[in-house]
Amino acid sequence: MSRVYVFDHPLIQHKLTYIRDKKTGTKEFRELVDEVAGLMAFEITRDLPLQEVEVETPVGMAKSKLLAGKKLGLVPILRAGLGMVDGILNLIPAAKVGHVGLYRDPETLEPVEYYVKLPKDIEERELIVIDPMLATGGSAVEAINSIKKRGAKNIKLMCLVAAPEGVAAVEKAHPEVDIFLAAMDEKLNEKGYIVPGLGDAGDRLFGTK
Repeated sequence: MSRVYVFDHPLIQHKLTYIRDKKTGTKEFRELVDEVAGLMAFEITRDLPLQEVEVETPVGMAKSKLLAGKKLGLVPILRAGLGMVDGILNLIPAAKVGHVGLYRDPETLEPVEYYVKLPKDIEERELIVIDPMLATGGSAVEAINSIKKRGAKNIKLMCLVAAPEGVAAVEKAHPEVDIFLAAMDEKLNEKGYIVPGLGDAGDRLFGTK
């Protein structure tokens, strides 16, 4: 079963408050989302394996550590997921970035894949699927389906804010995928928006309505 981690780090919670505030403008919203994504990446990578190496400092030889094992890949769900990528790349500049584009069918309301571009060595990478909002869970489930079909084996999901319904949907469809959140909110409203949430993340990131 998926493990669900809600980060209670004071800096993440402090910045999330301003992200939620409807008075926060596009520029500040974008910067805050970047910052929180970077802080979350710091936590989500805590268990990455290390290998010991020897380097020569200006004073002498030192035994030190480098990342070992699987390489990282970031897979934002278009378009709102793009708003979290730079904050993570600031910490992990060597990570490769793929993209998954989904739209909602107006009749069935189900997500439909329209664009997928992934690193060629996807099966060798530890992948972090990124979307600010985990509402119904439909987009996250379909995005994970898309990358699994192309060979992905090691997947995590990273979101700013989630509703319990979205978490349950991902757990049911992909029980091996761990979920990392800045906040678990109360519920979905009748329109499928997270309550209290932060509004439409894509519109607030890109200044659209």
